[in-house]
Amino acid sequence: MHRLRRTGSWSALVFVVALLDAGVACSDAVTDVAVLRAGGCGGILPAAPSLRHDARLDRVAADWAAGSTLAAAAERGGYRAAFPAGVHVSGRDPSLLQLMRRSTCRTVMDRDLRAIGSYHSGLESWLVMIAADSPALATPAPSAPQSFTAPTRARQDLTPVRAARAVQLVNEVRSRGTRCGGRSFAPAPPLALSGTLAGVALDHATDMAEHGYFEHVDLSGQSPADRVRAVGYREKLVGENIAYGPQTVEEVVQGWLDNPDHCENIMDPRFAEMGIGYAAGRTSRRGLYWVQLLAEPRA
Repeated sequence: MHRLRRTGSWSALVFVVALLDAGVACSDAVTDVAVLRAGGCGGILPAAPSLRHDARLDRVAADWAAGSTLAAAAERGGYRAAFPAGVHVSGRDPSLLQLMRRSTCRTVMDRDLRAIGSYHSGLESWLVMIAADSPALATPAPSAPQSFTAPTRARQDLTPVRAARAVQLVNEVRSRGTRCGGRSFAPAPPLALSGTLAGVALDHATDMAEHGYFEHVDLSGQSPADRVRAVGYREKLVGENIAYGPQTVEEVVQGWLDNPDHCENIMDPRFAEMGIGYAAGRTSRRGLYWVQLLAEPRA
């Protein structure tokens, strides 16, 4: 098991880059995504299908740029079951393609992605990518919610019952206080489940499972806070516990509580929200990979 906690000192997934002409920042960033997918991110990954432009995602990107979280903007845009991927770039530098290749490969190369939308203002561009065809292609009945097929990886997510059980177990311990190794913790306020954090947790668990590694920093160099910020979550503090092997929610939560560092993360009274996800290993390590994200959102 691994535990990690960091404050706002983590570098954000906001790529400070520059373009020779600010007026084409958005189109250049979209073009760079196309180039990266066609070339396998410089040949380090298999090529991925091109993304089609979706005007509806343009509006989602604009909503995100206006200060909404990416998850909330996607839901307002009709993507209620979505796991959108977001990239925010800004500045003036012809090396934008190389910066995106170094920093966002795993995001933009996701083979589940199908469509892209964008918004730009001044030197900044917001890119939103989604894993299924736009719901705008099909007009639902007025009383029916708009939805679409979520990425395959979402099928490994915890059911609502299991996720609720996880937060129940955590909150039972927080409500009475406990000892984490040699340190005593007083009772702490209950945590609320966050769908946004659960999506980020699931994505990292899936990435570890698919590529056979077990670390807080992913293969593209992104930290837990980077991944949280990439989906538009505004945080003051982010913590992450990971585990490999447990088969049940009860087992993984107890394992974290038995480890002083993981336990301290769980008992930190500053955290107000959590998300949890798991994925089955697909390489030589075929156990379950678990990720718990804890966060203190900005007011």
